[in-house]
Amino acid sequence: MTIQSTVSTDTVASLSTPDHIESRIGRLEFTDGAPTAATAELLYDHLDFVRAVEAFINAFPGASVTAVRRGLHSVGVEDNSVIIFSDLMDSSSLFLTANCDTVYAVGVLDLTKGPMVVEVPALAAPSGILGTADDMWFRWITDMGLPGPDRAAGGSYLFVGPDYDGSLPDSGFHVSQVRTSRMLFFLRAFLIDNDPSVPAQVLRDGLRVHPYTPGGVGTAVGTFLRGEAPLGQAAPAPETRFVEGSGLAFNTIPANDFSYWELINELVQDQPVGSGDPELLGLLASIGISKGKEFAPDARMRKILEEAVVVGNATARTIAISPREEEGWAYYPGSGWMNPLFTSGYDFLAPPPEITPEGAVPVPSDGARKLNGRIAWFYPYTGVTPAMCMRLTGIGSQYIFTMRDGDKEFLDGGRAYKLTLPPDIPQSRFWSVMVYDRQTRSMLKTGQPKPDLSSQLGTVAQNENGSTDIYFAADAPAGKESNWLQTVPGKGFFVILRLYNPLQPFFDKSWRPTEIERI
Repeated sequence: MTIQSTVSTDTVASLSTPDHIESRIGRLEFTDGAPTAATAELLYDHLDFVRAVEAFINAFPGASVTAVRRGLHSVGVEDNSVIIFSDLMDSSSLFLTANCDTVYAVGVLDLTKGPMVVEVPALAAPSGILGTADDMWFRWITDMGLPGPDRAAGGSYLFVGPDYDGSLPDSGFHVSQVRTSRMLFFLRAFLIDNDPSVPAQVLRDGLRVHPYTPGGVGTAVGTFLRGEAPLGQAAPAPETRFVEGSGLAFNTIPANDFSYWELINELVQDQPVGSGDPELLGLLASIGISKGKEFAPDARMRKILEEAVVVGNATARTIAISPREEEGWAYYPGSGWMNPLFTSGYDFLAPPPEITPEGAVPVPSDGARKLNGRIAWFYPYTGVTPAMCMRLTGIGSQYIFTMRDGDKEFLDGGRAYKLTLPPDIPQSRFWSVMVYDRQTRSMLKTGQPKPDLSSQLGTVAQNENGSTDIYFAADAPAGKESNWLQTVPGKGFFVILRLYNPLQPFFDKSWRPTEIERI
């Protein structure tokens, strides 16, 4: 029996190269199903380029954490120490969408020598601590403080690296197994009467970072007697080293040139085998970044990697700043206000659960990772936690942001705009509106070092009907100075509206801010 093949013979005459591919790599030529030498070379160049673009986009979360670590080291904040912003963060530093509403305490833990403990102090209302921990690929580990298991009462968090095989305590610690051998944690403490001094002092006095003593506090003597743990000696925790960050200028953003690959290679070499996603590590290996091997691309590959950074960065920026409508990230129908986490969840697999009188109801996942949602989050923003996208009232922090005005045009620092927040802004802690530089995704540098208006300030004027108008312009509109955020002519910007401890009208969308309208 003869089987007739329906596949083209791939002769030069029959093969049609799509125009966009031909313009990129040239004419494809096959003879009797085999590529010519020139075609094979072109296709391998193209494959390396495509994989490098994908590697740039998919490795960006890890690049971001590694860049944070580098940035901290550049100002003397070594692993297992803490940078604290006692007088709040400002626009001096490049830090992806950080805020100047809360006191930050940030650190990287080194788990290579054994588990580490983070003792989080209690901080009662009207303040409180929102904290989270992510690994070196920006995967969520646990929350601390208000959304964490200590629920603002303070607690000891024990972080255990992937290679640790020693004993763990019987009790007294919130234990998390970490897939990477280093990790990032950051705490945000609320101000009291617009004053950061009390929460900053509570963090300095009570936040402790130190190694775990196996068989020490948390382990019963009986556990030792059963041979299940050593008999560790109780000892005072060593002093935690704090570095004051307020006013410091440093960079925590990944580069968008060839050094991006060197940053990723640093991460891959630093982490143990198996700590990253195998598909991503395979993608990186295909372009020359592999654990235990020197990253030394030849001239051909270096040129491809340099070009891929340009295209990858431009693609990531486009997905984050100009998403297609079909992504469904608009928080309100037809609105510029958006947040991809409400469609993809913190793990980019499923939306956050619905909250009902019977409890939390998970939204089924289709099993597919929302790749565009992931890069749309990590390219402009720092950190991920369920507390950033849960529909639970009175706890956590929720954000929506917009890159465009009501006419769907990108926000322009040379124009004047107004945003109206209707009465009864749905928050039980505070709200804030901040402006960010569209290029750096960091606080916009203007004559206002802290480019923020919030209910904490006590100076933002309300209208007679209880609504609040916020103005964005290079110069303050007459009589509106208290409600004005400065912009820069010739520089694009975007806006984030934050609601801390949001209320139900935010989630059911019965409360809705206006679009940012040109005036």
